[in-house]
Amino acid sequence: MLKTPKLAVHVSKTLKSLPKPHCLTLVSSGFYRYYSDLKDDGSECENEWERLLKPFDLEELRRSLYKITPFQLCKLLQLPLEVSTSLELFQWASAQRGYCHSFEVYFALIDKLGMSKEFKVIDRLLLKMKEEGIAFRESLFIVIMKYYGRAGLPGQATRLLLEMKDVFFCEPSFRSYNVVLGILVATNCPSKASSIFYYMLRKGVSPTVYTFGVVMKALCMVNEVDNACSLLRDMTKHGCVPNSIVYQTLISALAKRNRVDEASKLLEEMLVMRCTPDIDTFNDVVYGLCRLKRIHEGAKLVDRLLLREFTPNDMTYGVLMHGLCRTGRVDEAQALFDKVPGPNAVHFNILINGYIMSERLNEAKAILHDRMLKSGCRPDVYTFNALIHGYCKNGLLGSALELANEMADKGCVPNEFTYTILIDGFYKKGKLEEIDHLLAQMSAGGIALNTVGYNVLISALCKDLNVQKAMEMLGEMSRKGCKPDIFTFNTLVFGLSKVDRMEEALGLHQDMLLEGVVANTVTYNTLIQAFLRRDDIQKALELVNKMLFRGCLLDEITYNGLMKTLCKVGAVEKAWGLFEEMMMKGVTPSSISFNILIDGLCRDDRVNDALEFLRDMINRGFAPDIVTYNTLINGLCKMDRIQEAINLFSKLQTEGIQPDAITYNTLLCWQCRKGMLDDACSFFYRGVSNDFIPNAVTWFVLVRNFVKPRGKENQILLSTQILSD
Repeated sequence: MLKTPKLAVHVSKTLKSLPKPHCLTLVSSGFYRYYSDLKDDGSECENEWERLLKPFDLEELRRSLYKITPFQLCKLLQLPLEVSTSLELFQWASAQRGYCHSFEVYFALIDKLGMSKEFKVIDRLLLKMKEEGIAFRESLFIVIMKYYGRAGLPGQATRLLLEMKDVFFCEPSFRSYNVVLGILVATNCPSKASSIFYYMLRKGVSPTVYTFGVVMKALCMVNEVDNACSLLRDMTKHGCVPNSIVYQTLISALAKRNRVDEASKLLEEMLVMRCTPDIDTFNDVVYGLCRLKRIHEGAKLVDRLLLREFTPNDMTYGVLMHGLCRTGRVDEAQALFDKVPGPNAVHFNILINGYIMSERLNEAKAILHDRMLKSGCRPDVYTFNALIHGYCKNGLLGSALELANEMADKGCVPNEFTYTILIDGFYKKGKLEEIDHLLAQMSAGGIALNTVGYNVLISALCKDLNVQKAMEMLGEMSRKGCKPDIFTFNTLVFGLSKVDRMEEALGLHQDMLLEGVVANTVTYNTLIQAFLRRDDIQKALELVNKMLFRGCLLDEITYNGLMKTLCKVGAVEKAWGLFEEMMMKGVTPSSISFNILIDGLCRDDRVNDALEFLRDMINRGFAPDIVTYNTLINGLCKMDRIQEAINLFSKLQTEGIQPDAITYNTLLCWQCRKGMLDDACSFFYRGVSNDFIPNAVTWFVLVRNFVKPRGKENQILLSTQILSD
């Protein structure tokens, strides 16, 4: 028997709360019926049932119901009684001689228990049903599974589905599977949906169109769009024809992942299959095309939409306008805007932001005053923030402040983003006094600085090496309930590293985890580079190991820093090994990476290896730059191979690389150092005729080597002659 407390008190409370639109009358059989009986004055009558329950005594109720049938108990359980009262009645009825609960009684009680989330009691009742030999029906399990779904317990719903056959000998149909699949998607547990689907197929249960639709949605949610698309082709094998929802699910998923061509093909197939897409489906494809800057294709799709008598909505026009503005075609966006029937604030904001991105601020402000306000469309805080950002970006801080003051006159209150934009603008111009004034305004207006605002101030303080004040501001953020983000910590780690407070920087790196912020590649690179500047390679390598342990991959900056330091201390082979590891792990090196290694080889007097590495670099499809050739030319000259250096210099012309002052100065210096003054002089004049502009280093080399030490006057005279030539 189920254990329940004595509930006479609960019964009385429940019955007091019963609604009284109908009266209950006890009939001779012990059952009751509803009827509406009013007194002559229009008030509700007090019938025998109500008089009976007036004492609210469960014992009185038991005595009055000499014997109750399962049908009567089922009706009683459907009353809005408390769960505890219902359980007491259920127990009392089962104690009658010759009485057996029916399936309907269990169903009514379990339905009430499900609404109250009494799932443990439901499990005991299911076992009791099994002991009593009552035949289970699928409808009972479906109800329980739905209650599990509403309670956010998809795992319990799945468990019950799997137990239906093995434990309760009830064969689940597609209805049960569909309920569980829907619950898994609705409760954000889509990864289990495909397993349930294939289990369903193995059990020989035929899926429906709904089954395929919900499984496809689940697969798209876990980024398995290809598997979802393959299910579309499997539908016909099971006698299912795709409907609009199936197509729309796949089209939306493909468009969001920039697979617009596939989405467009499915849209075509959808139309051929006479499945009517909704406007959101068209918008998904149009948005995908615009995101890939294929604006004209998006516009053509909208034209097709019009031909099929679909009406574009605000989203359609907004997406196209945004795409045109992103590609700098603001005038076309303006033309499209003029065709929008009843443009709203979003359309105006897109157009204003487009003009701002194109640095046409006057036209952006004209849209606000001449079009938006005159049309009766009220600008919102986003409108003003976009314009203020445009002014700050172009250094027009006075205009930005004027616009911020104008906001209040237009019924729009500046928010934290408004002030953050202004603070960032003044910070970039170095006007820190104005920032203090803005902070005072925020405080007076009861506006709290957000994380971005604090980040701007912390960045400004770290840039000015006022790291102590920046650290105090971090404490202020915590006190005011403003959560620091990764940018906050990275800025502070950089600031502490810059002033060589490495112990504090490492401590802050540890504190990040306590704040729920995970260190990223920038964090580790900042610390690693700081230790490498100290020539503390061991500490840097420890951080590299920690970086890898935390699942943070090394990038080009990490590798370049390590290679540069290793080359600096003469460990070129280790640097070369790091370069190979870098390539093997798929980190694409830049010319900086190549130049670091070439410089290290040349410093180690391994010019032949450096030249071989250059050839390998070109074969891999990487183009050397002027720094590469300058390094090799200097390395060849250092090895007394000046003619080869000059030959390499001549090769620059065929490679389409323009030599710079460093190239000329390097060759001039080595030619002079080796006593090849005539060659140096000829090389100098040839360079000048090829648009080489000598700098201070060039003149120093020439004066030092061509002027004989015969007195200061002769040196000045010859210097003047060279300059005049």
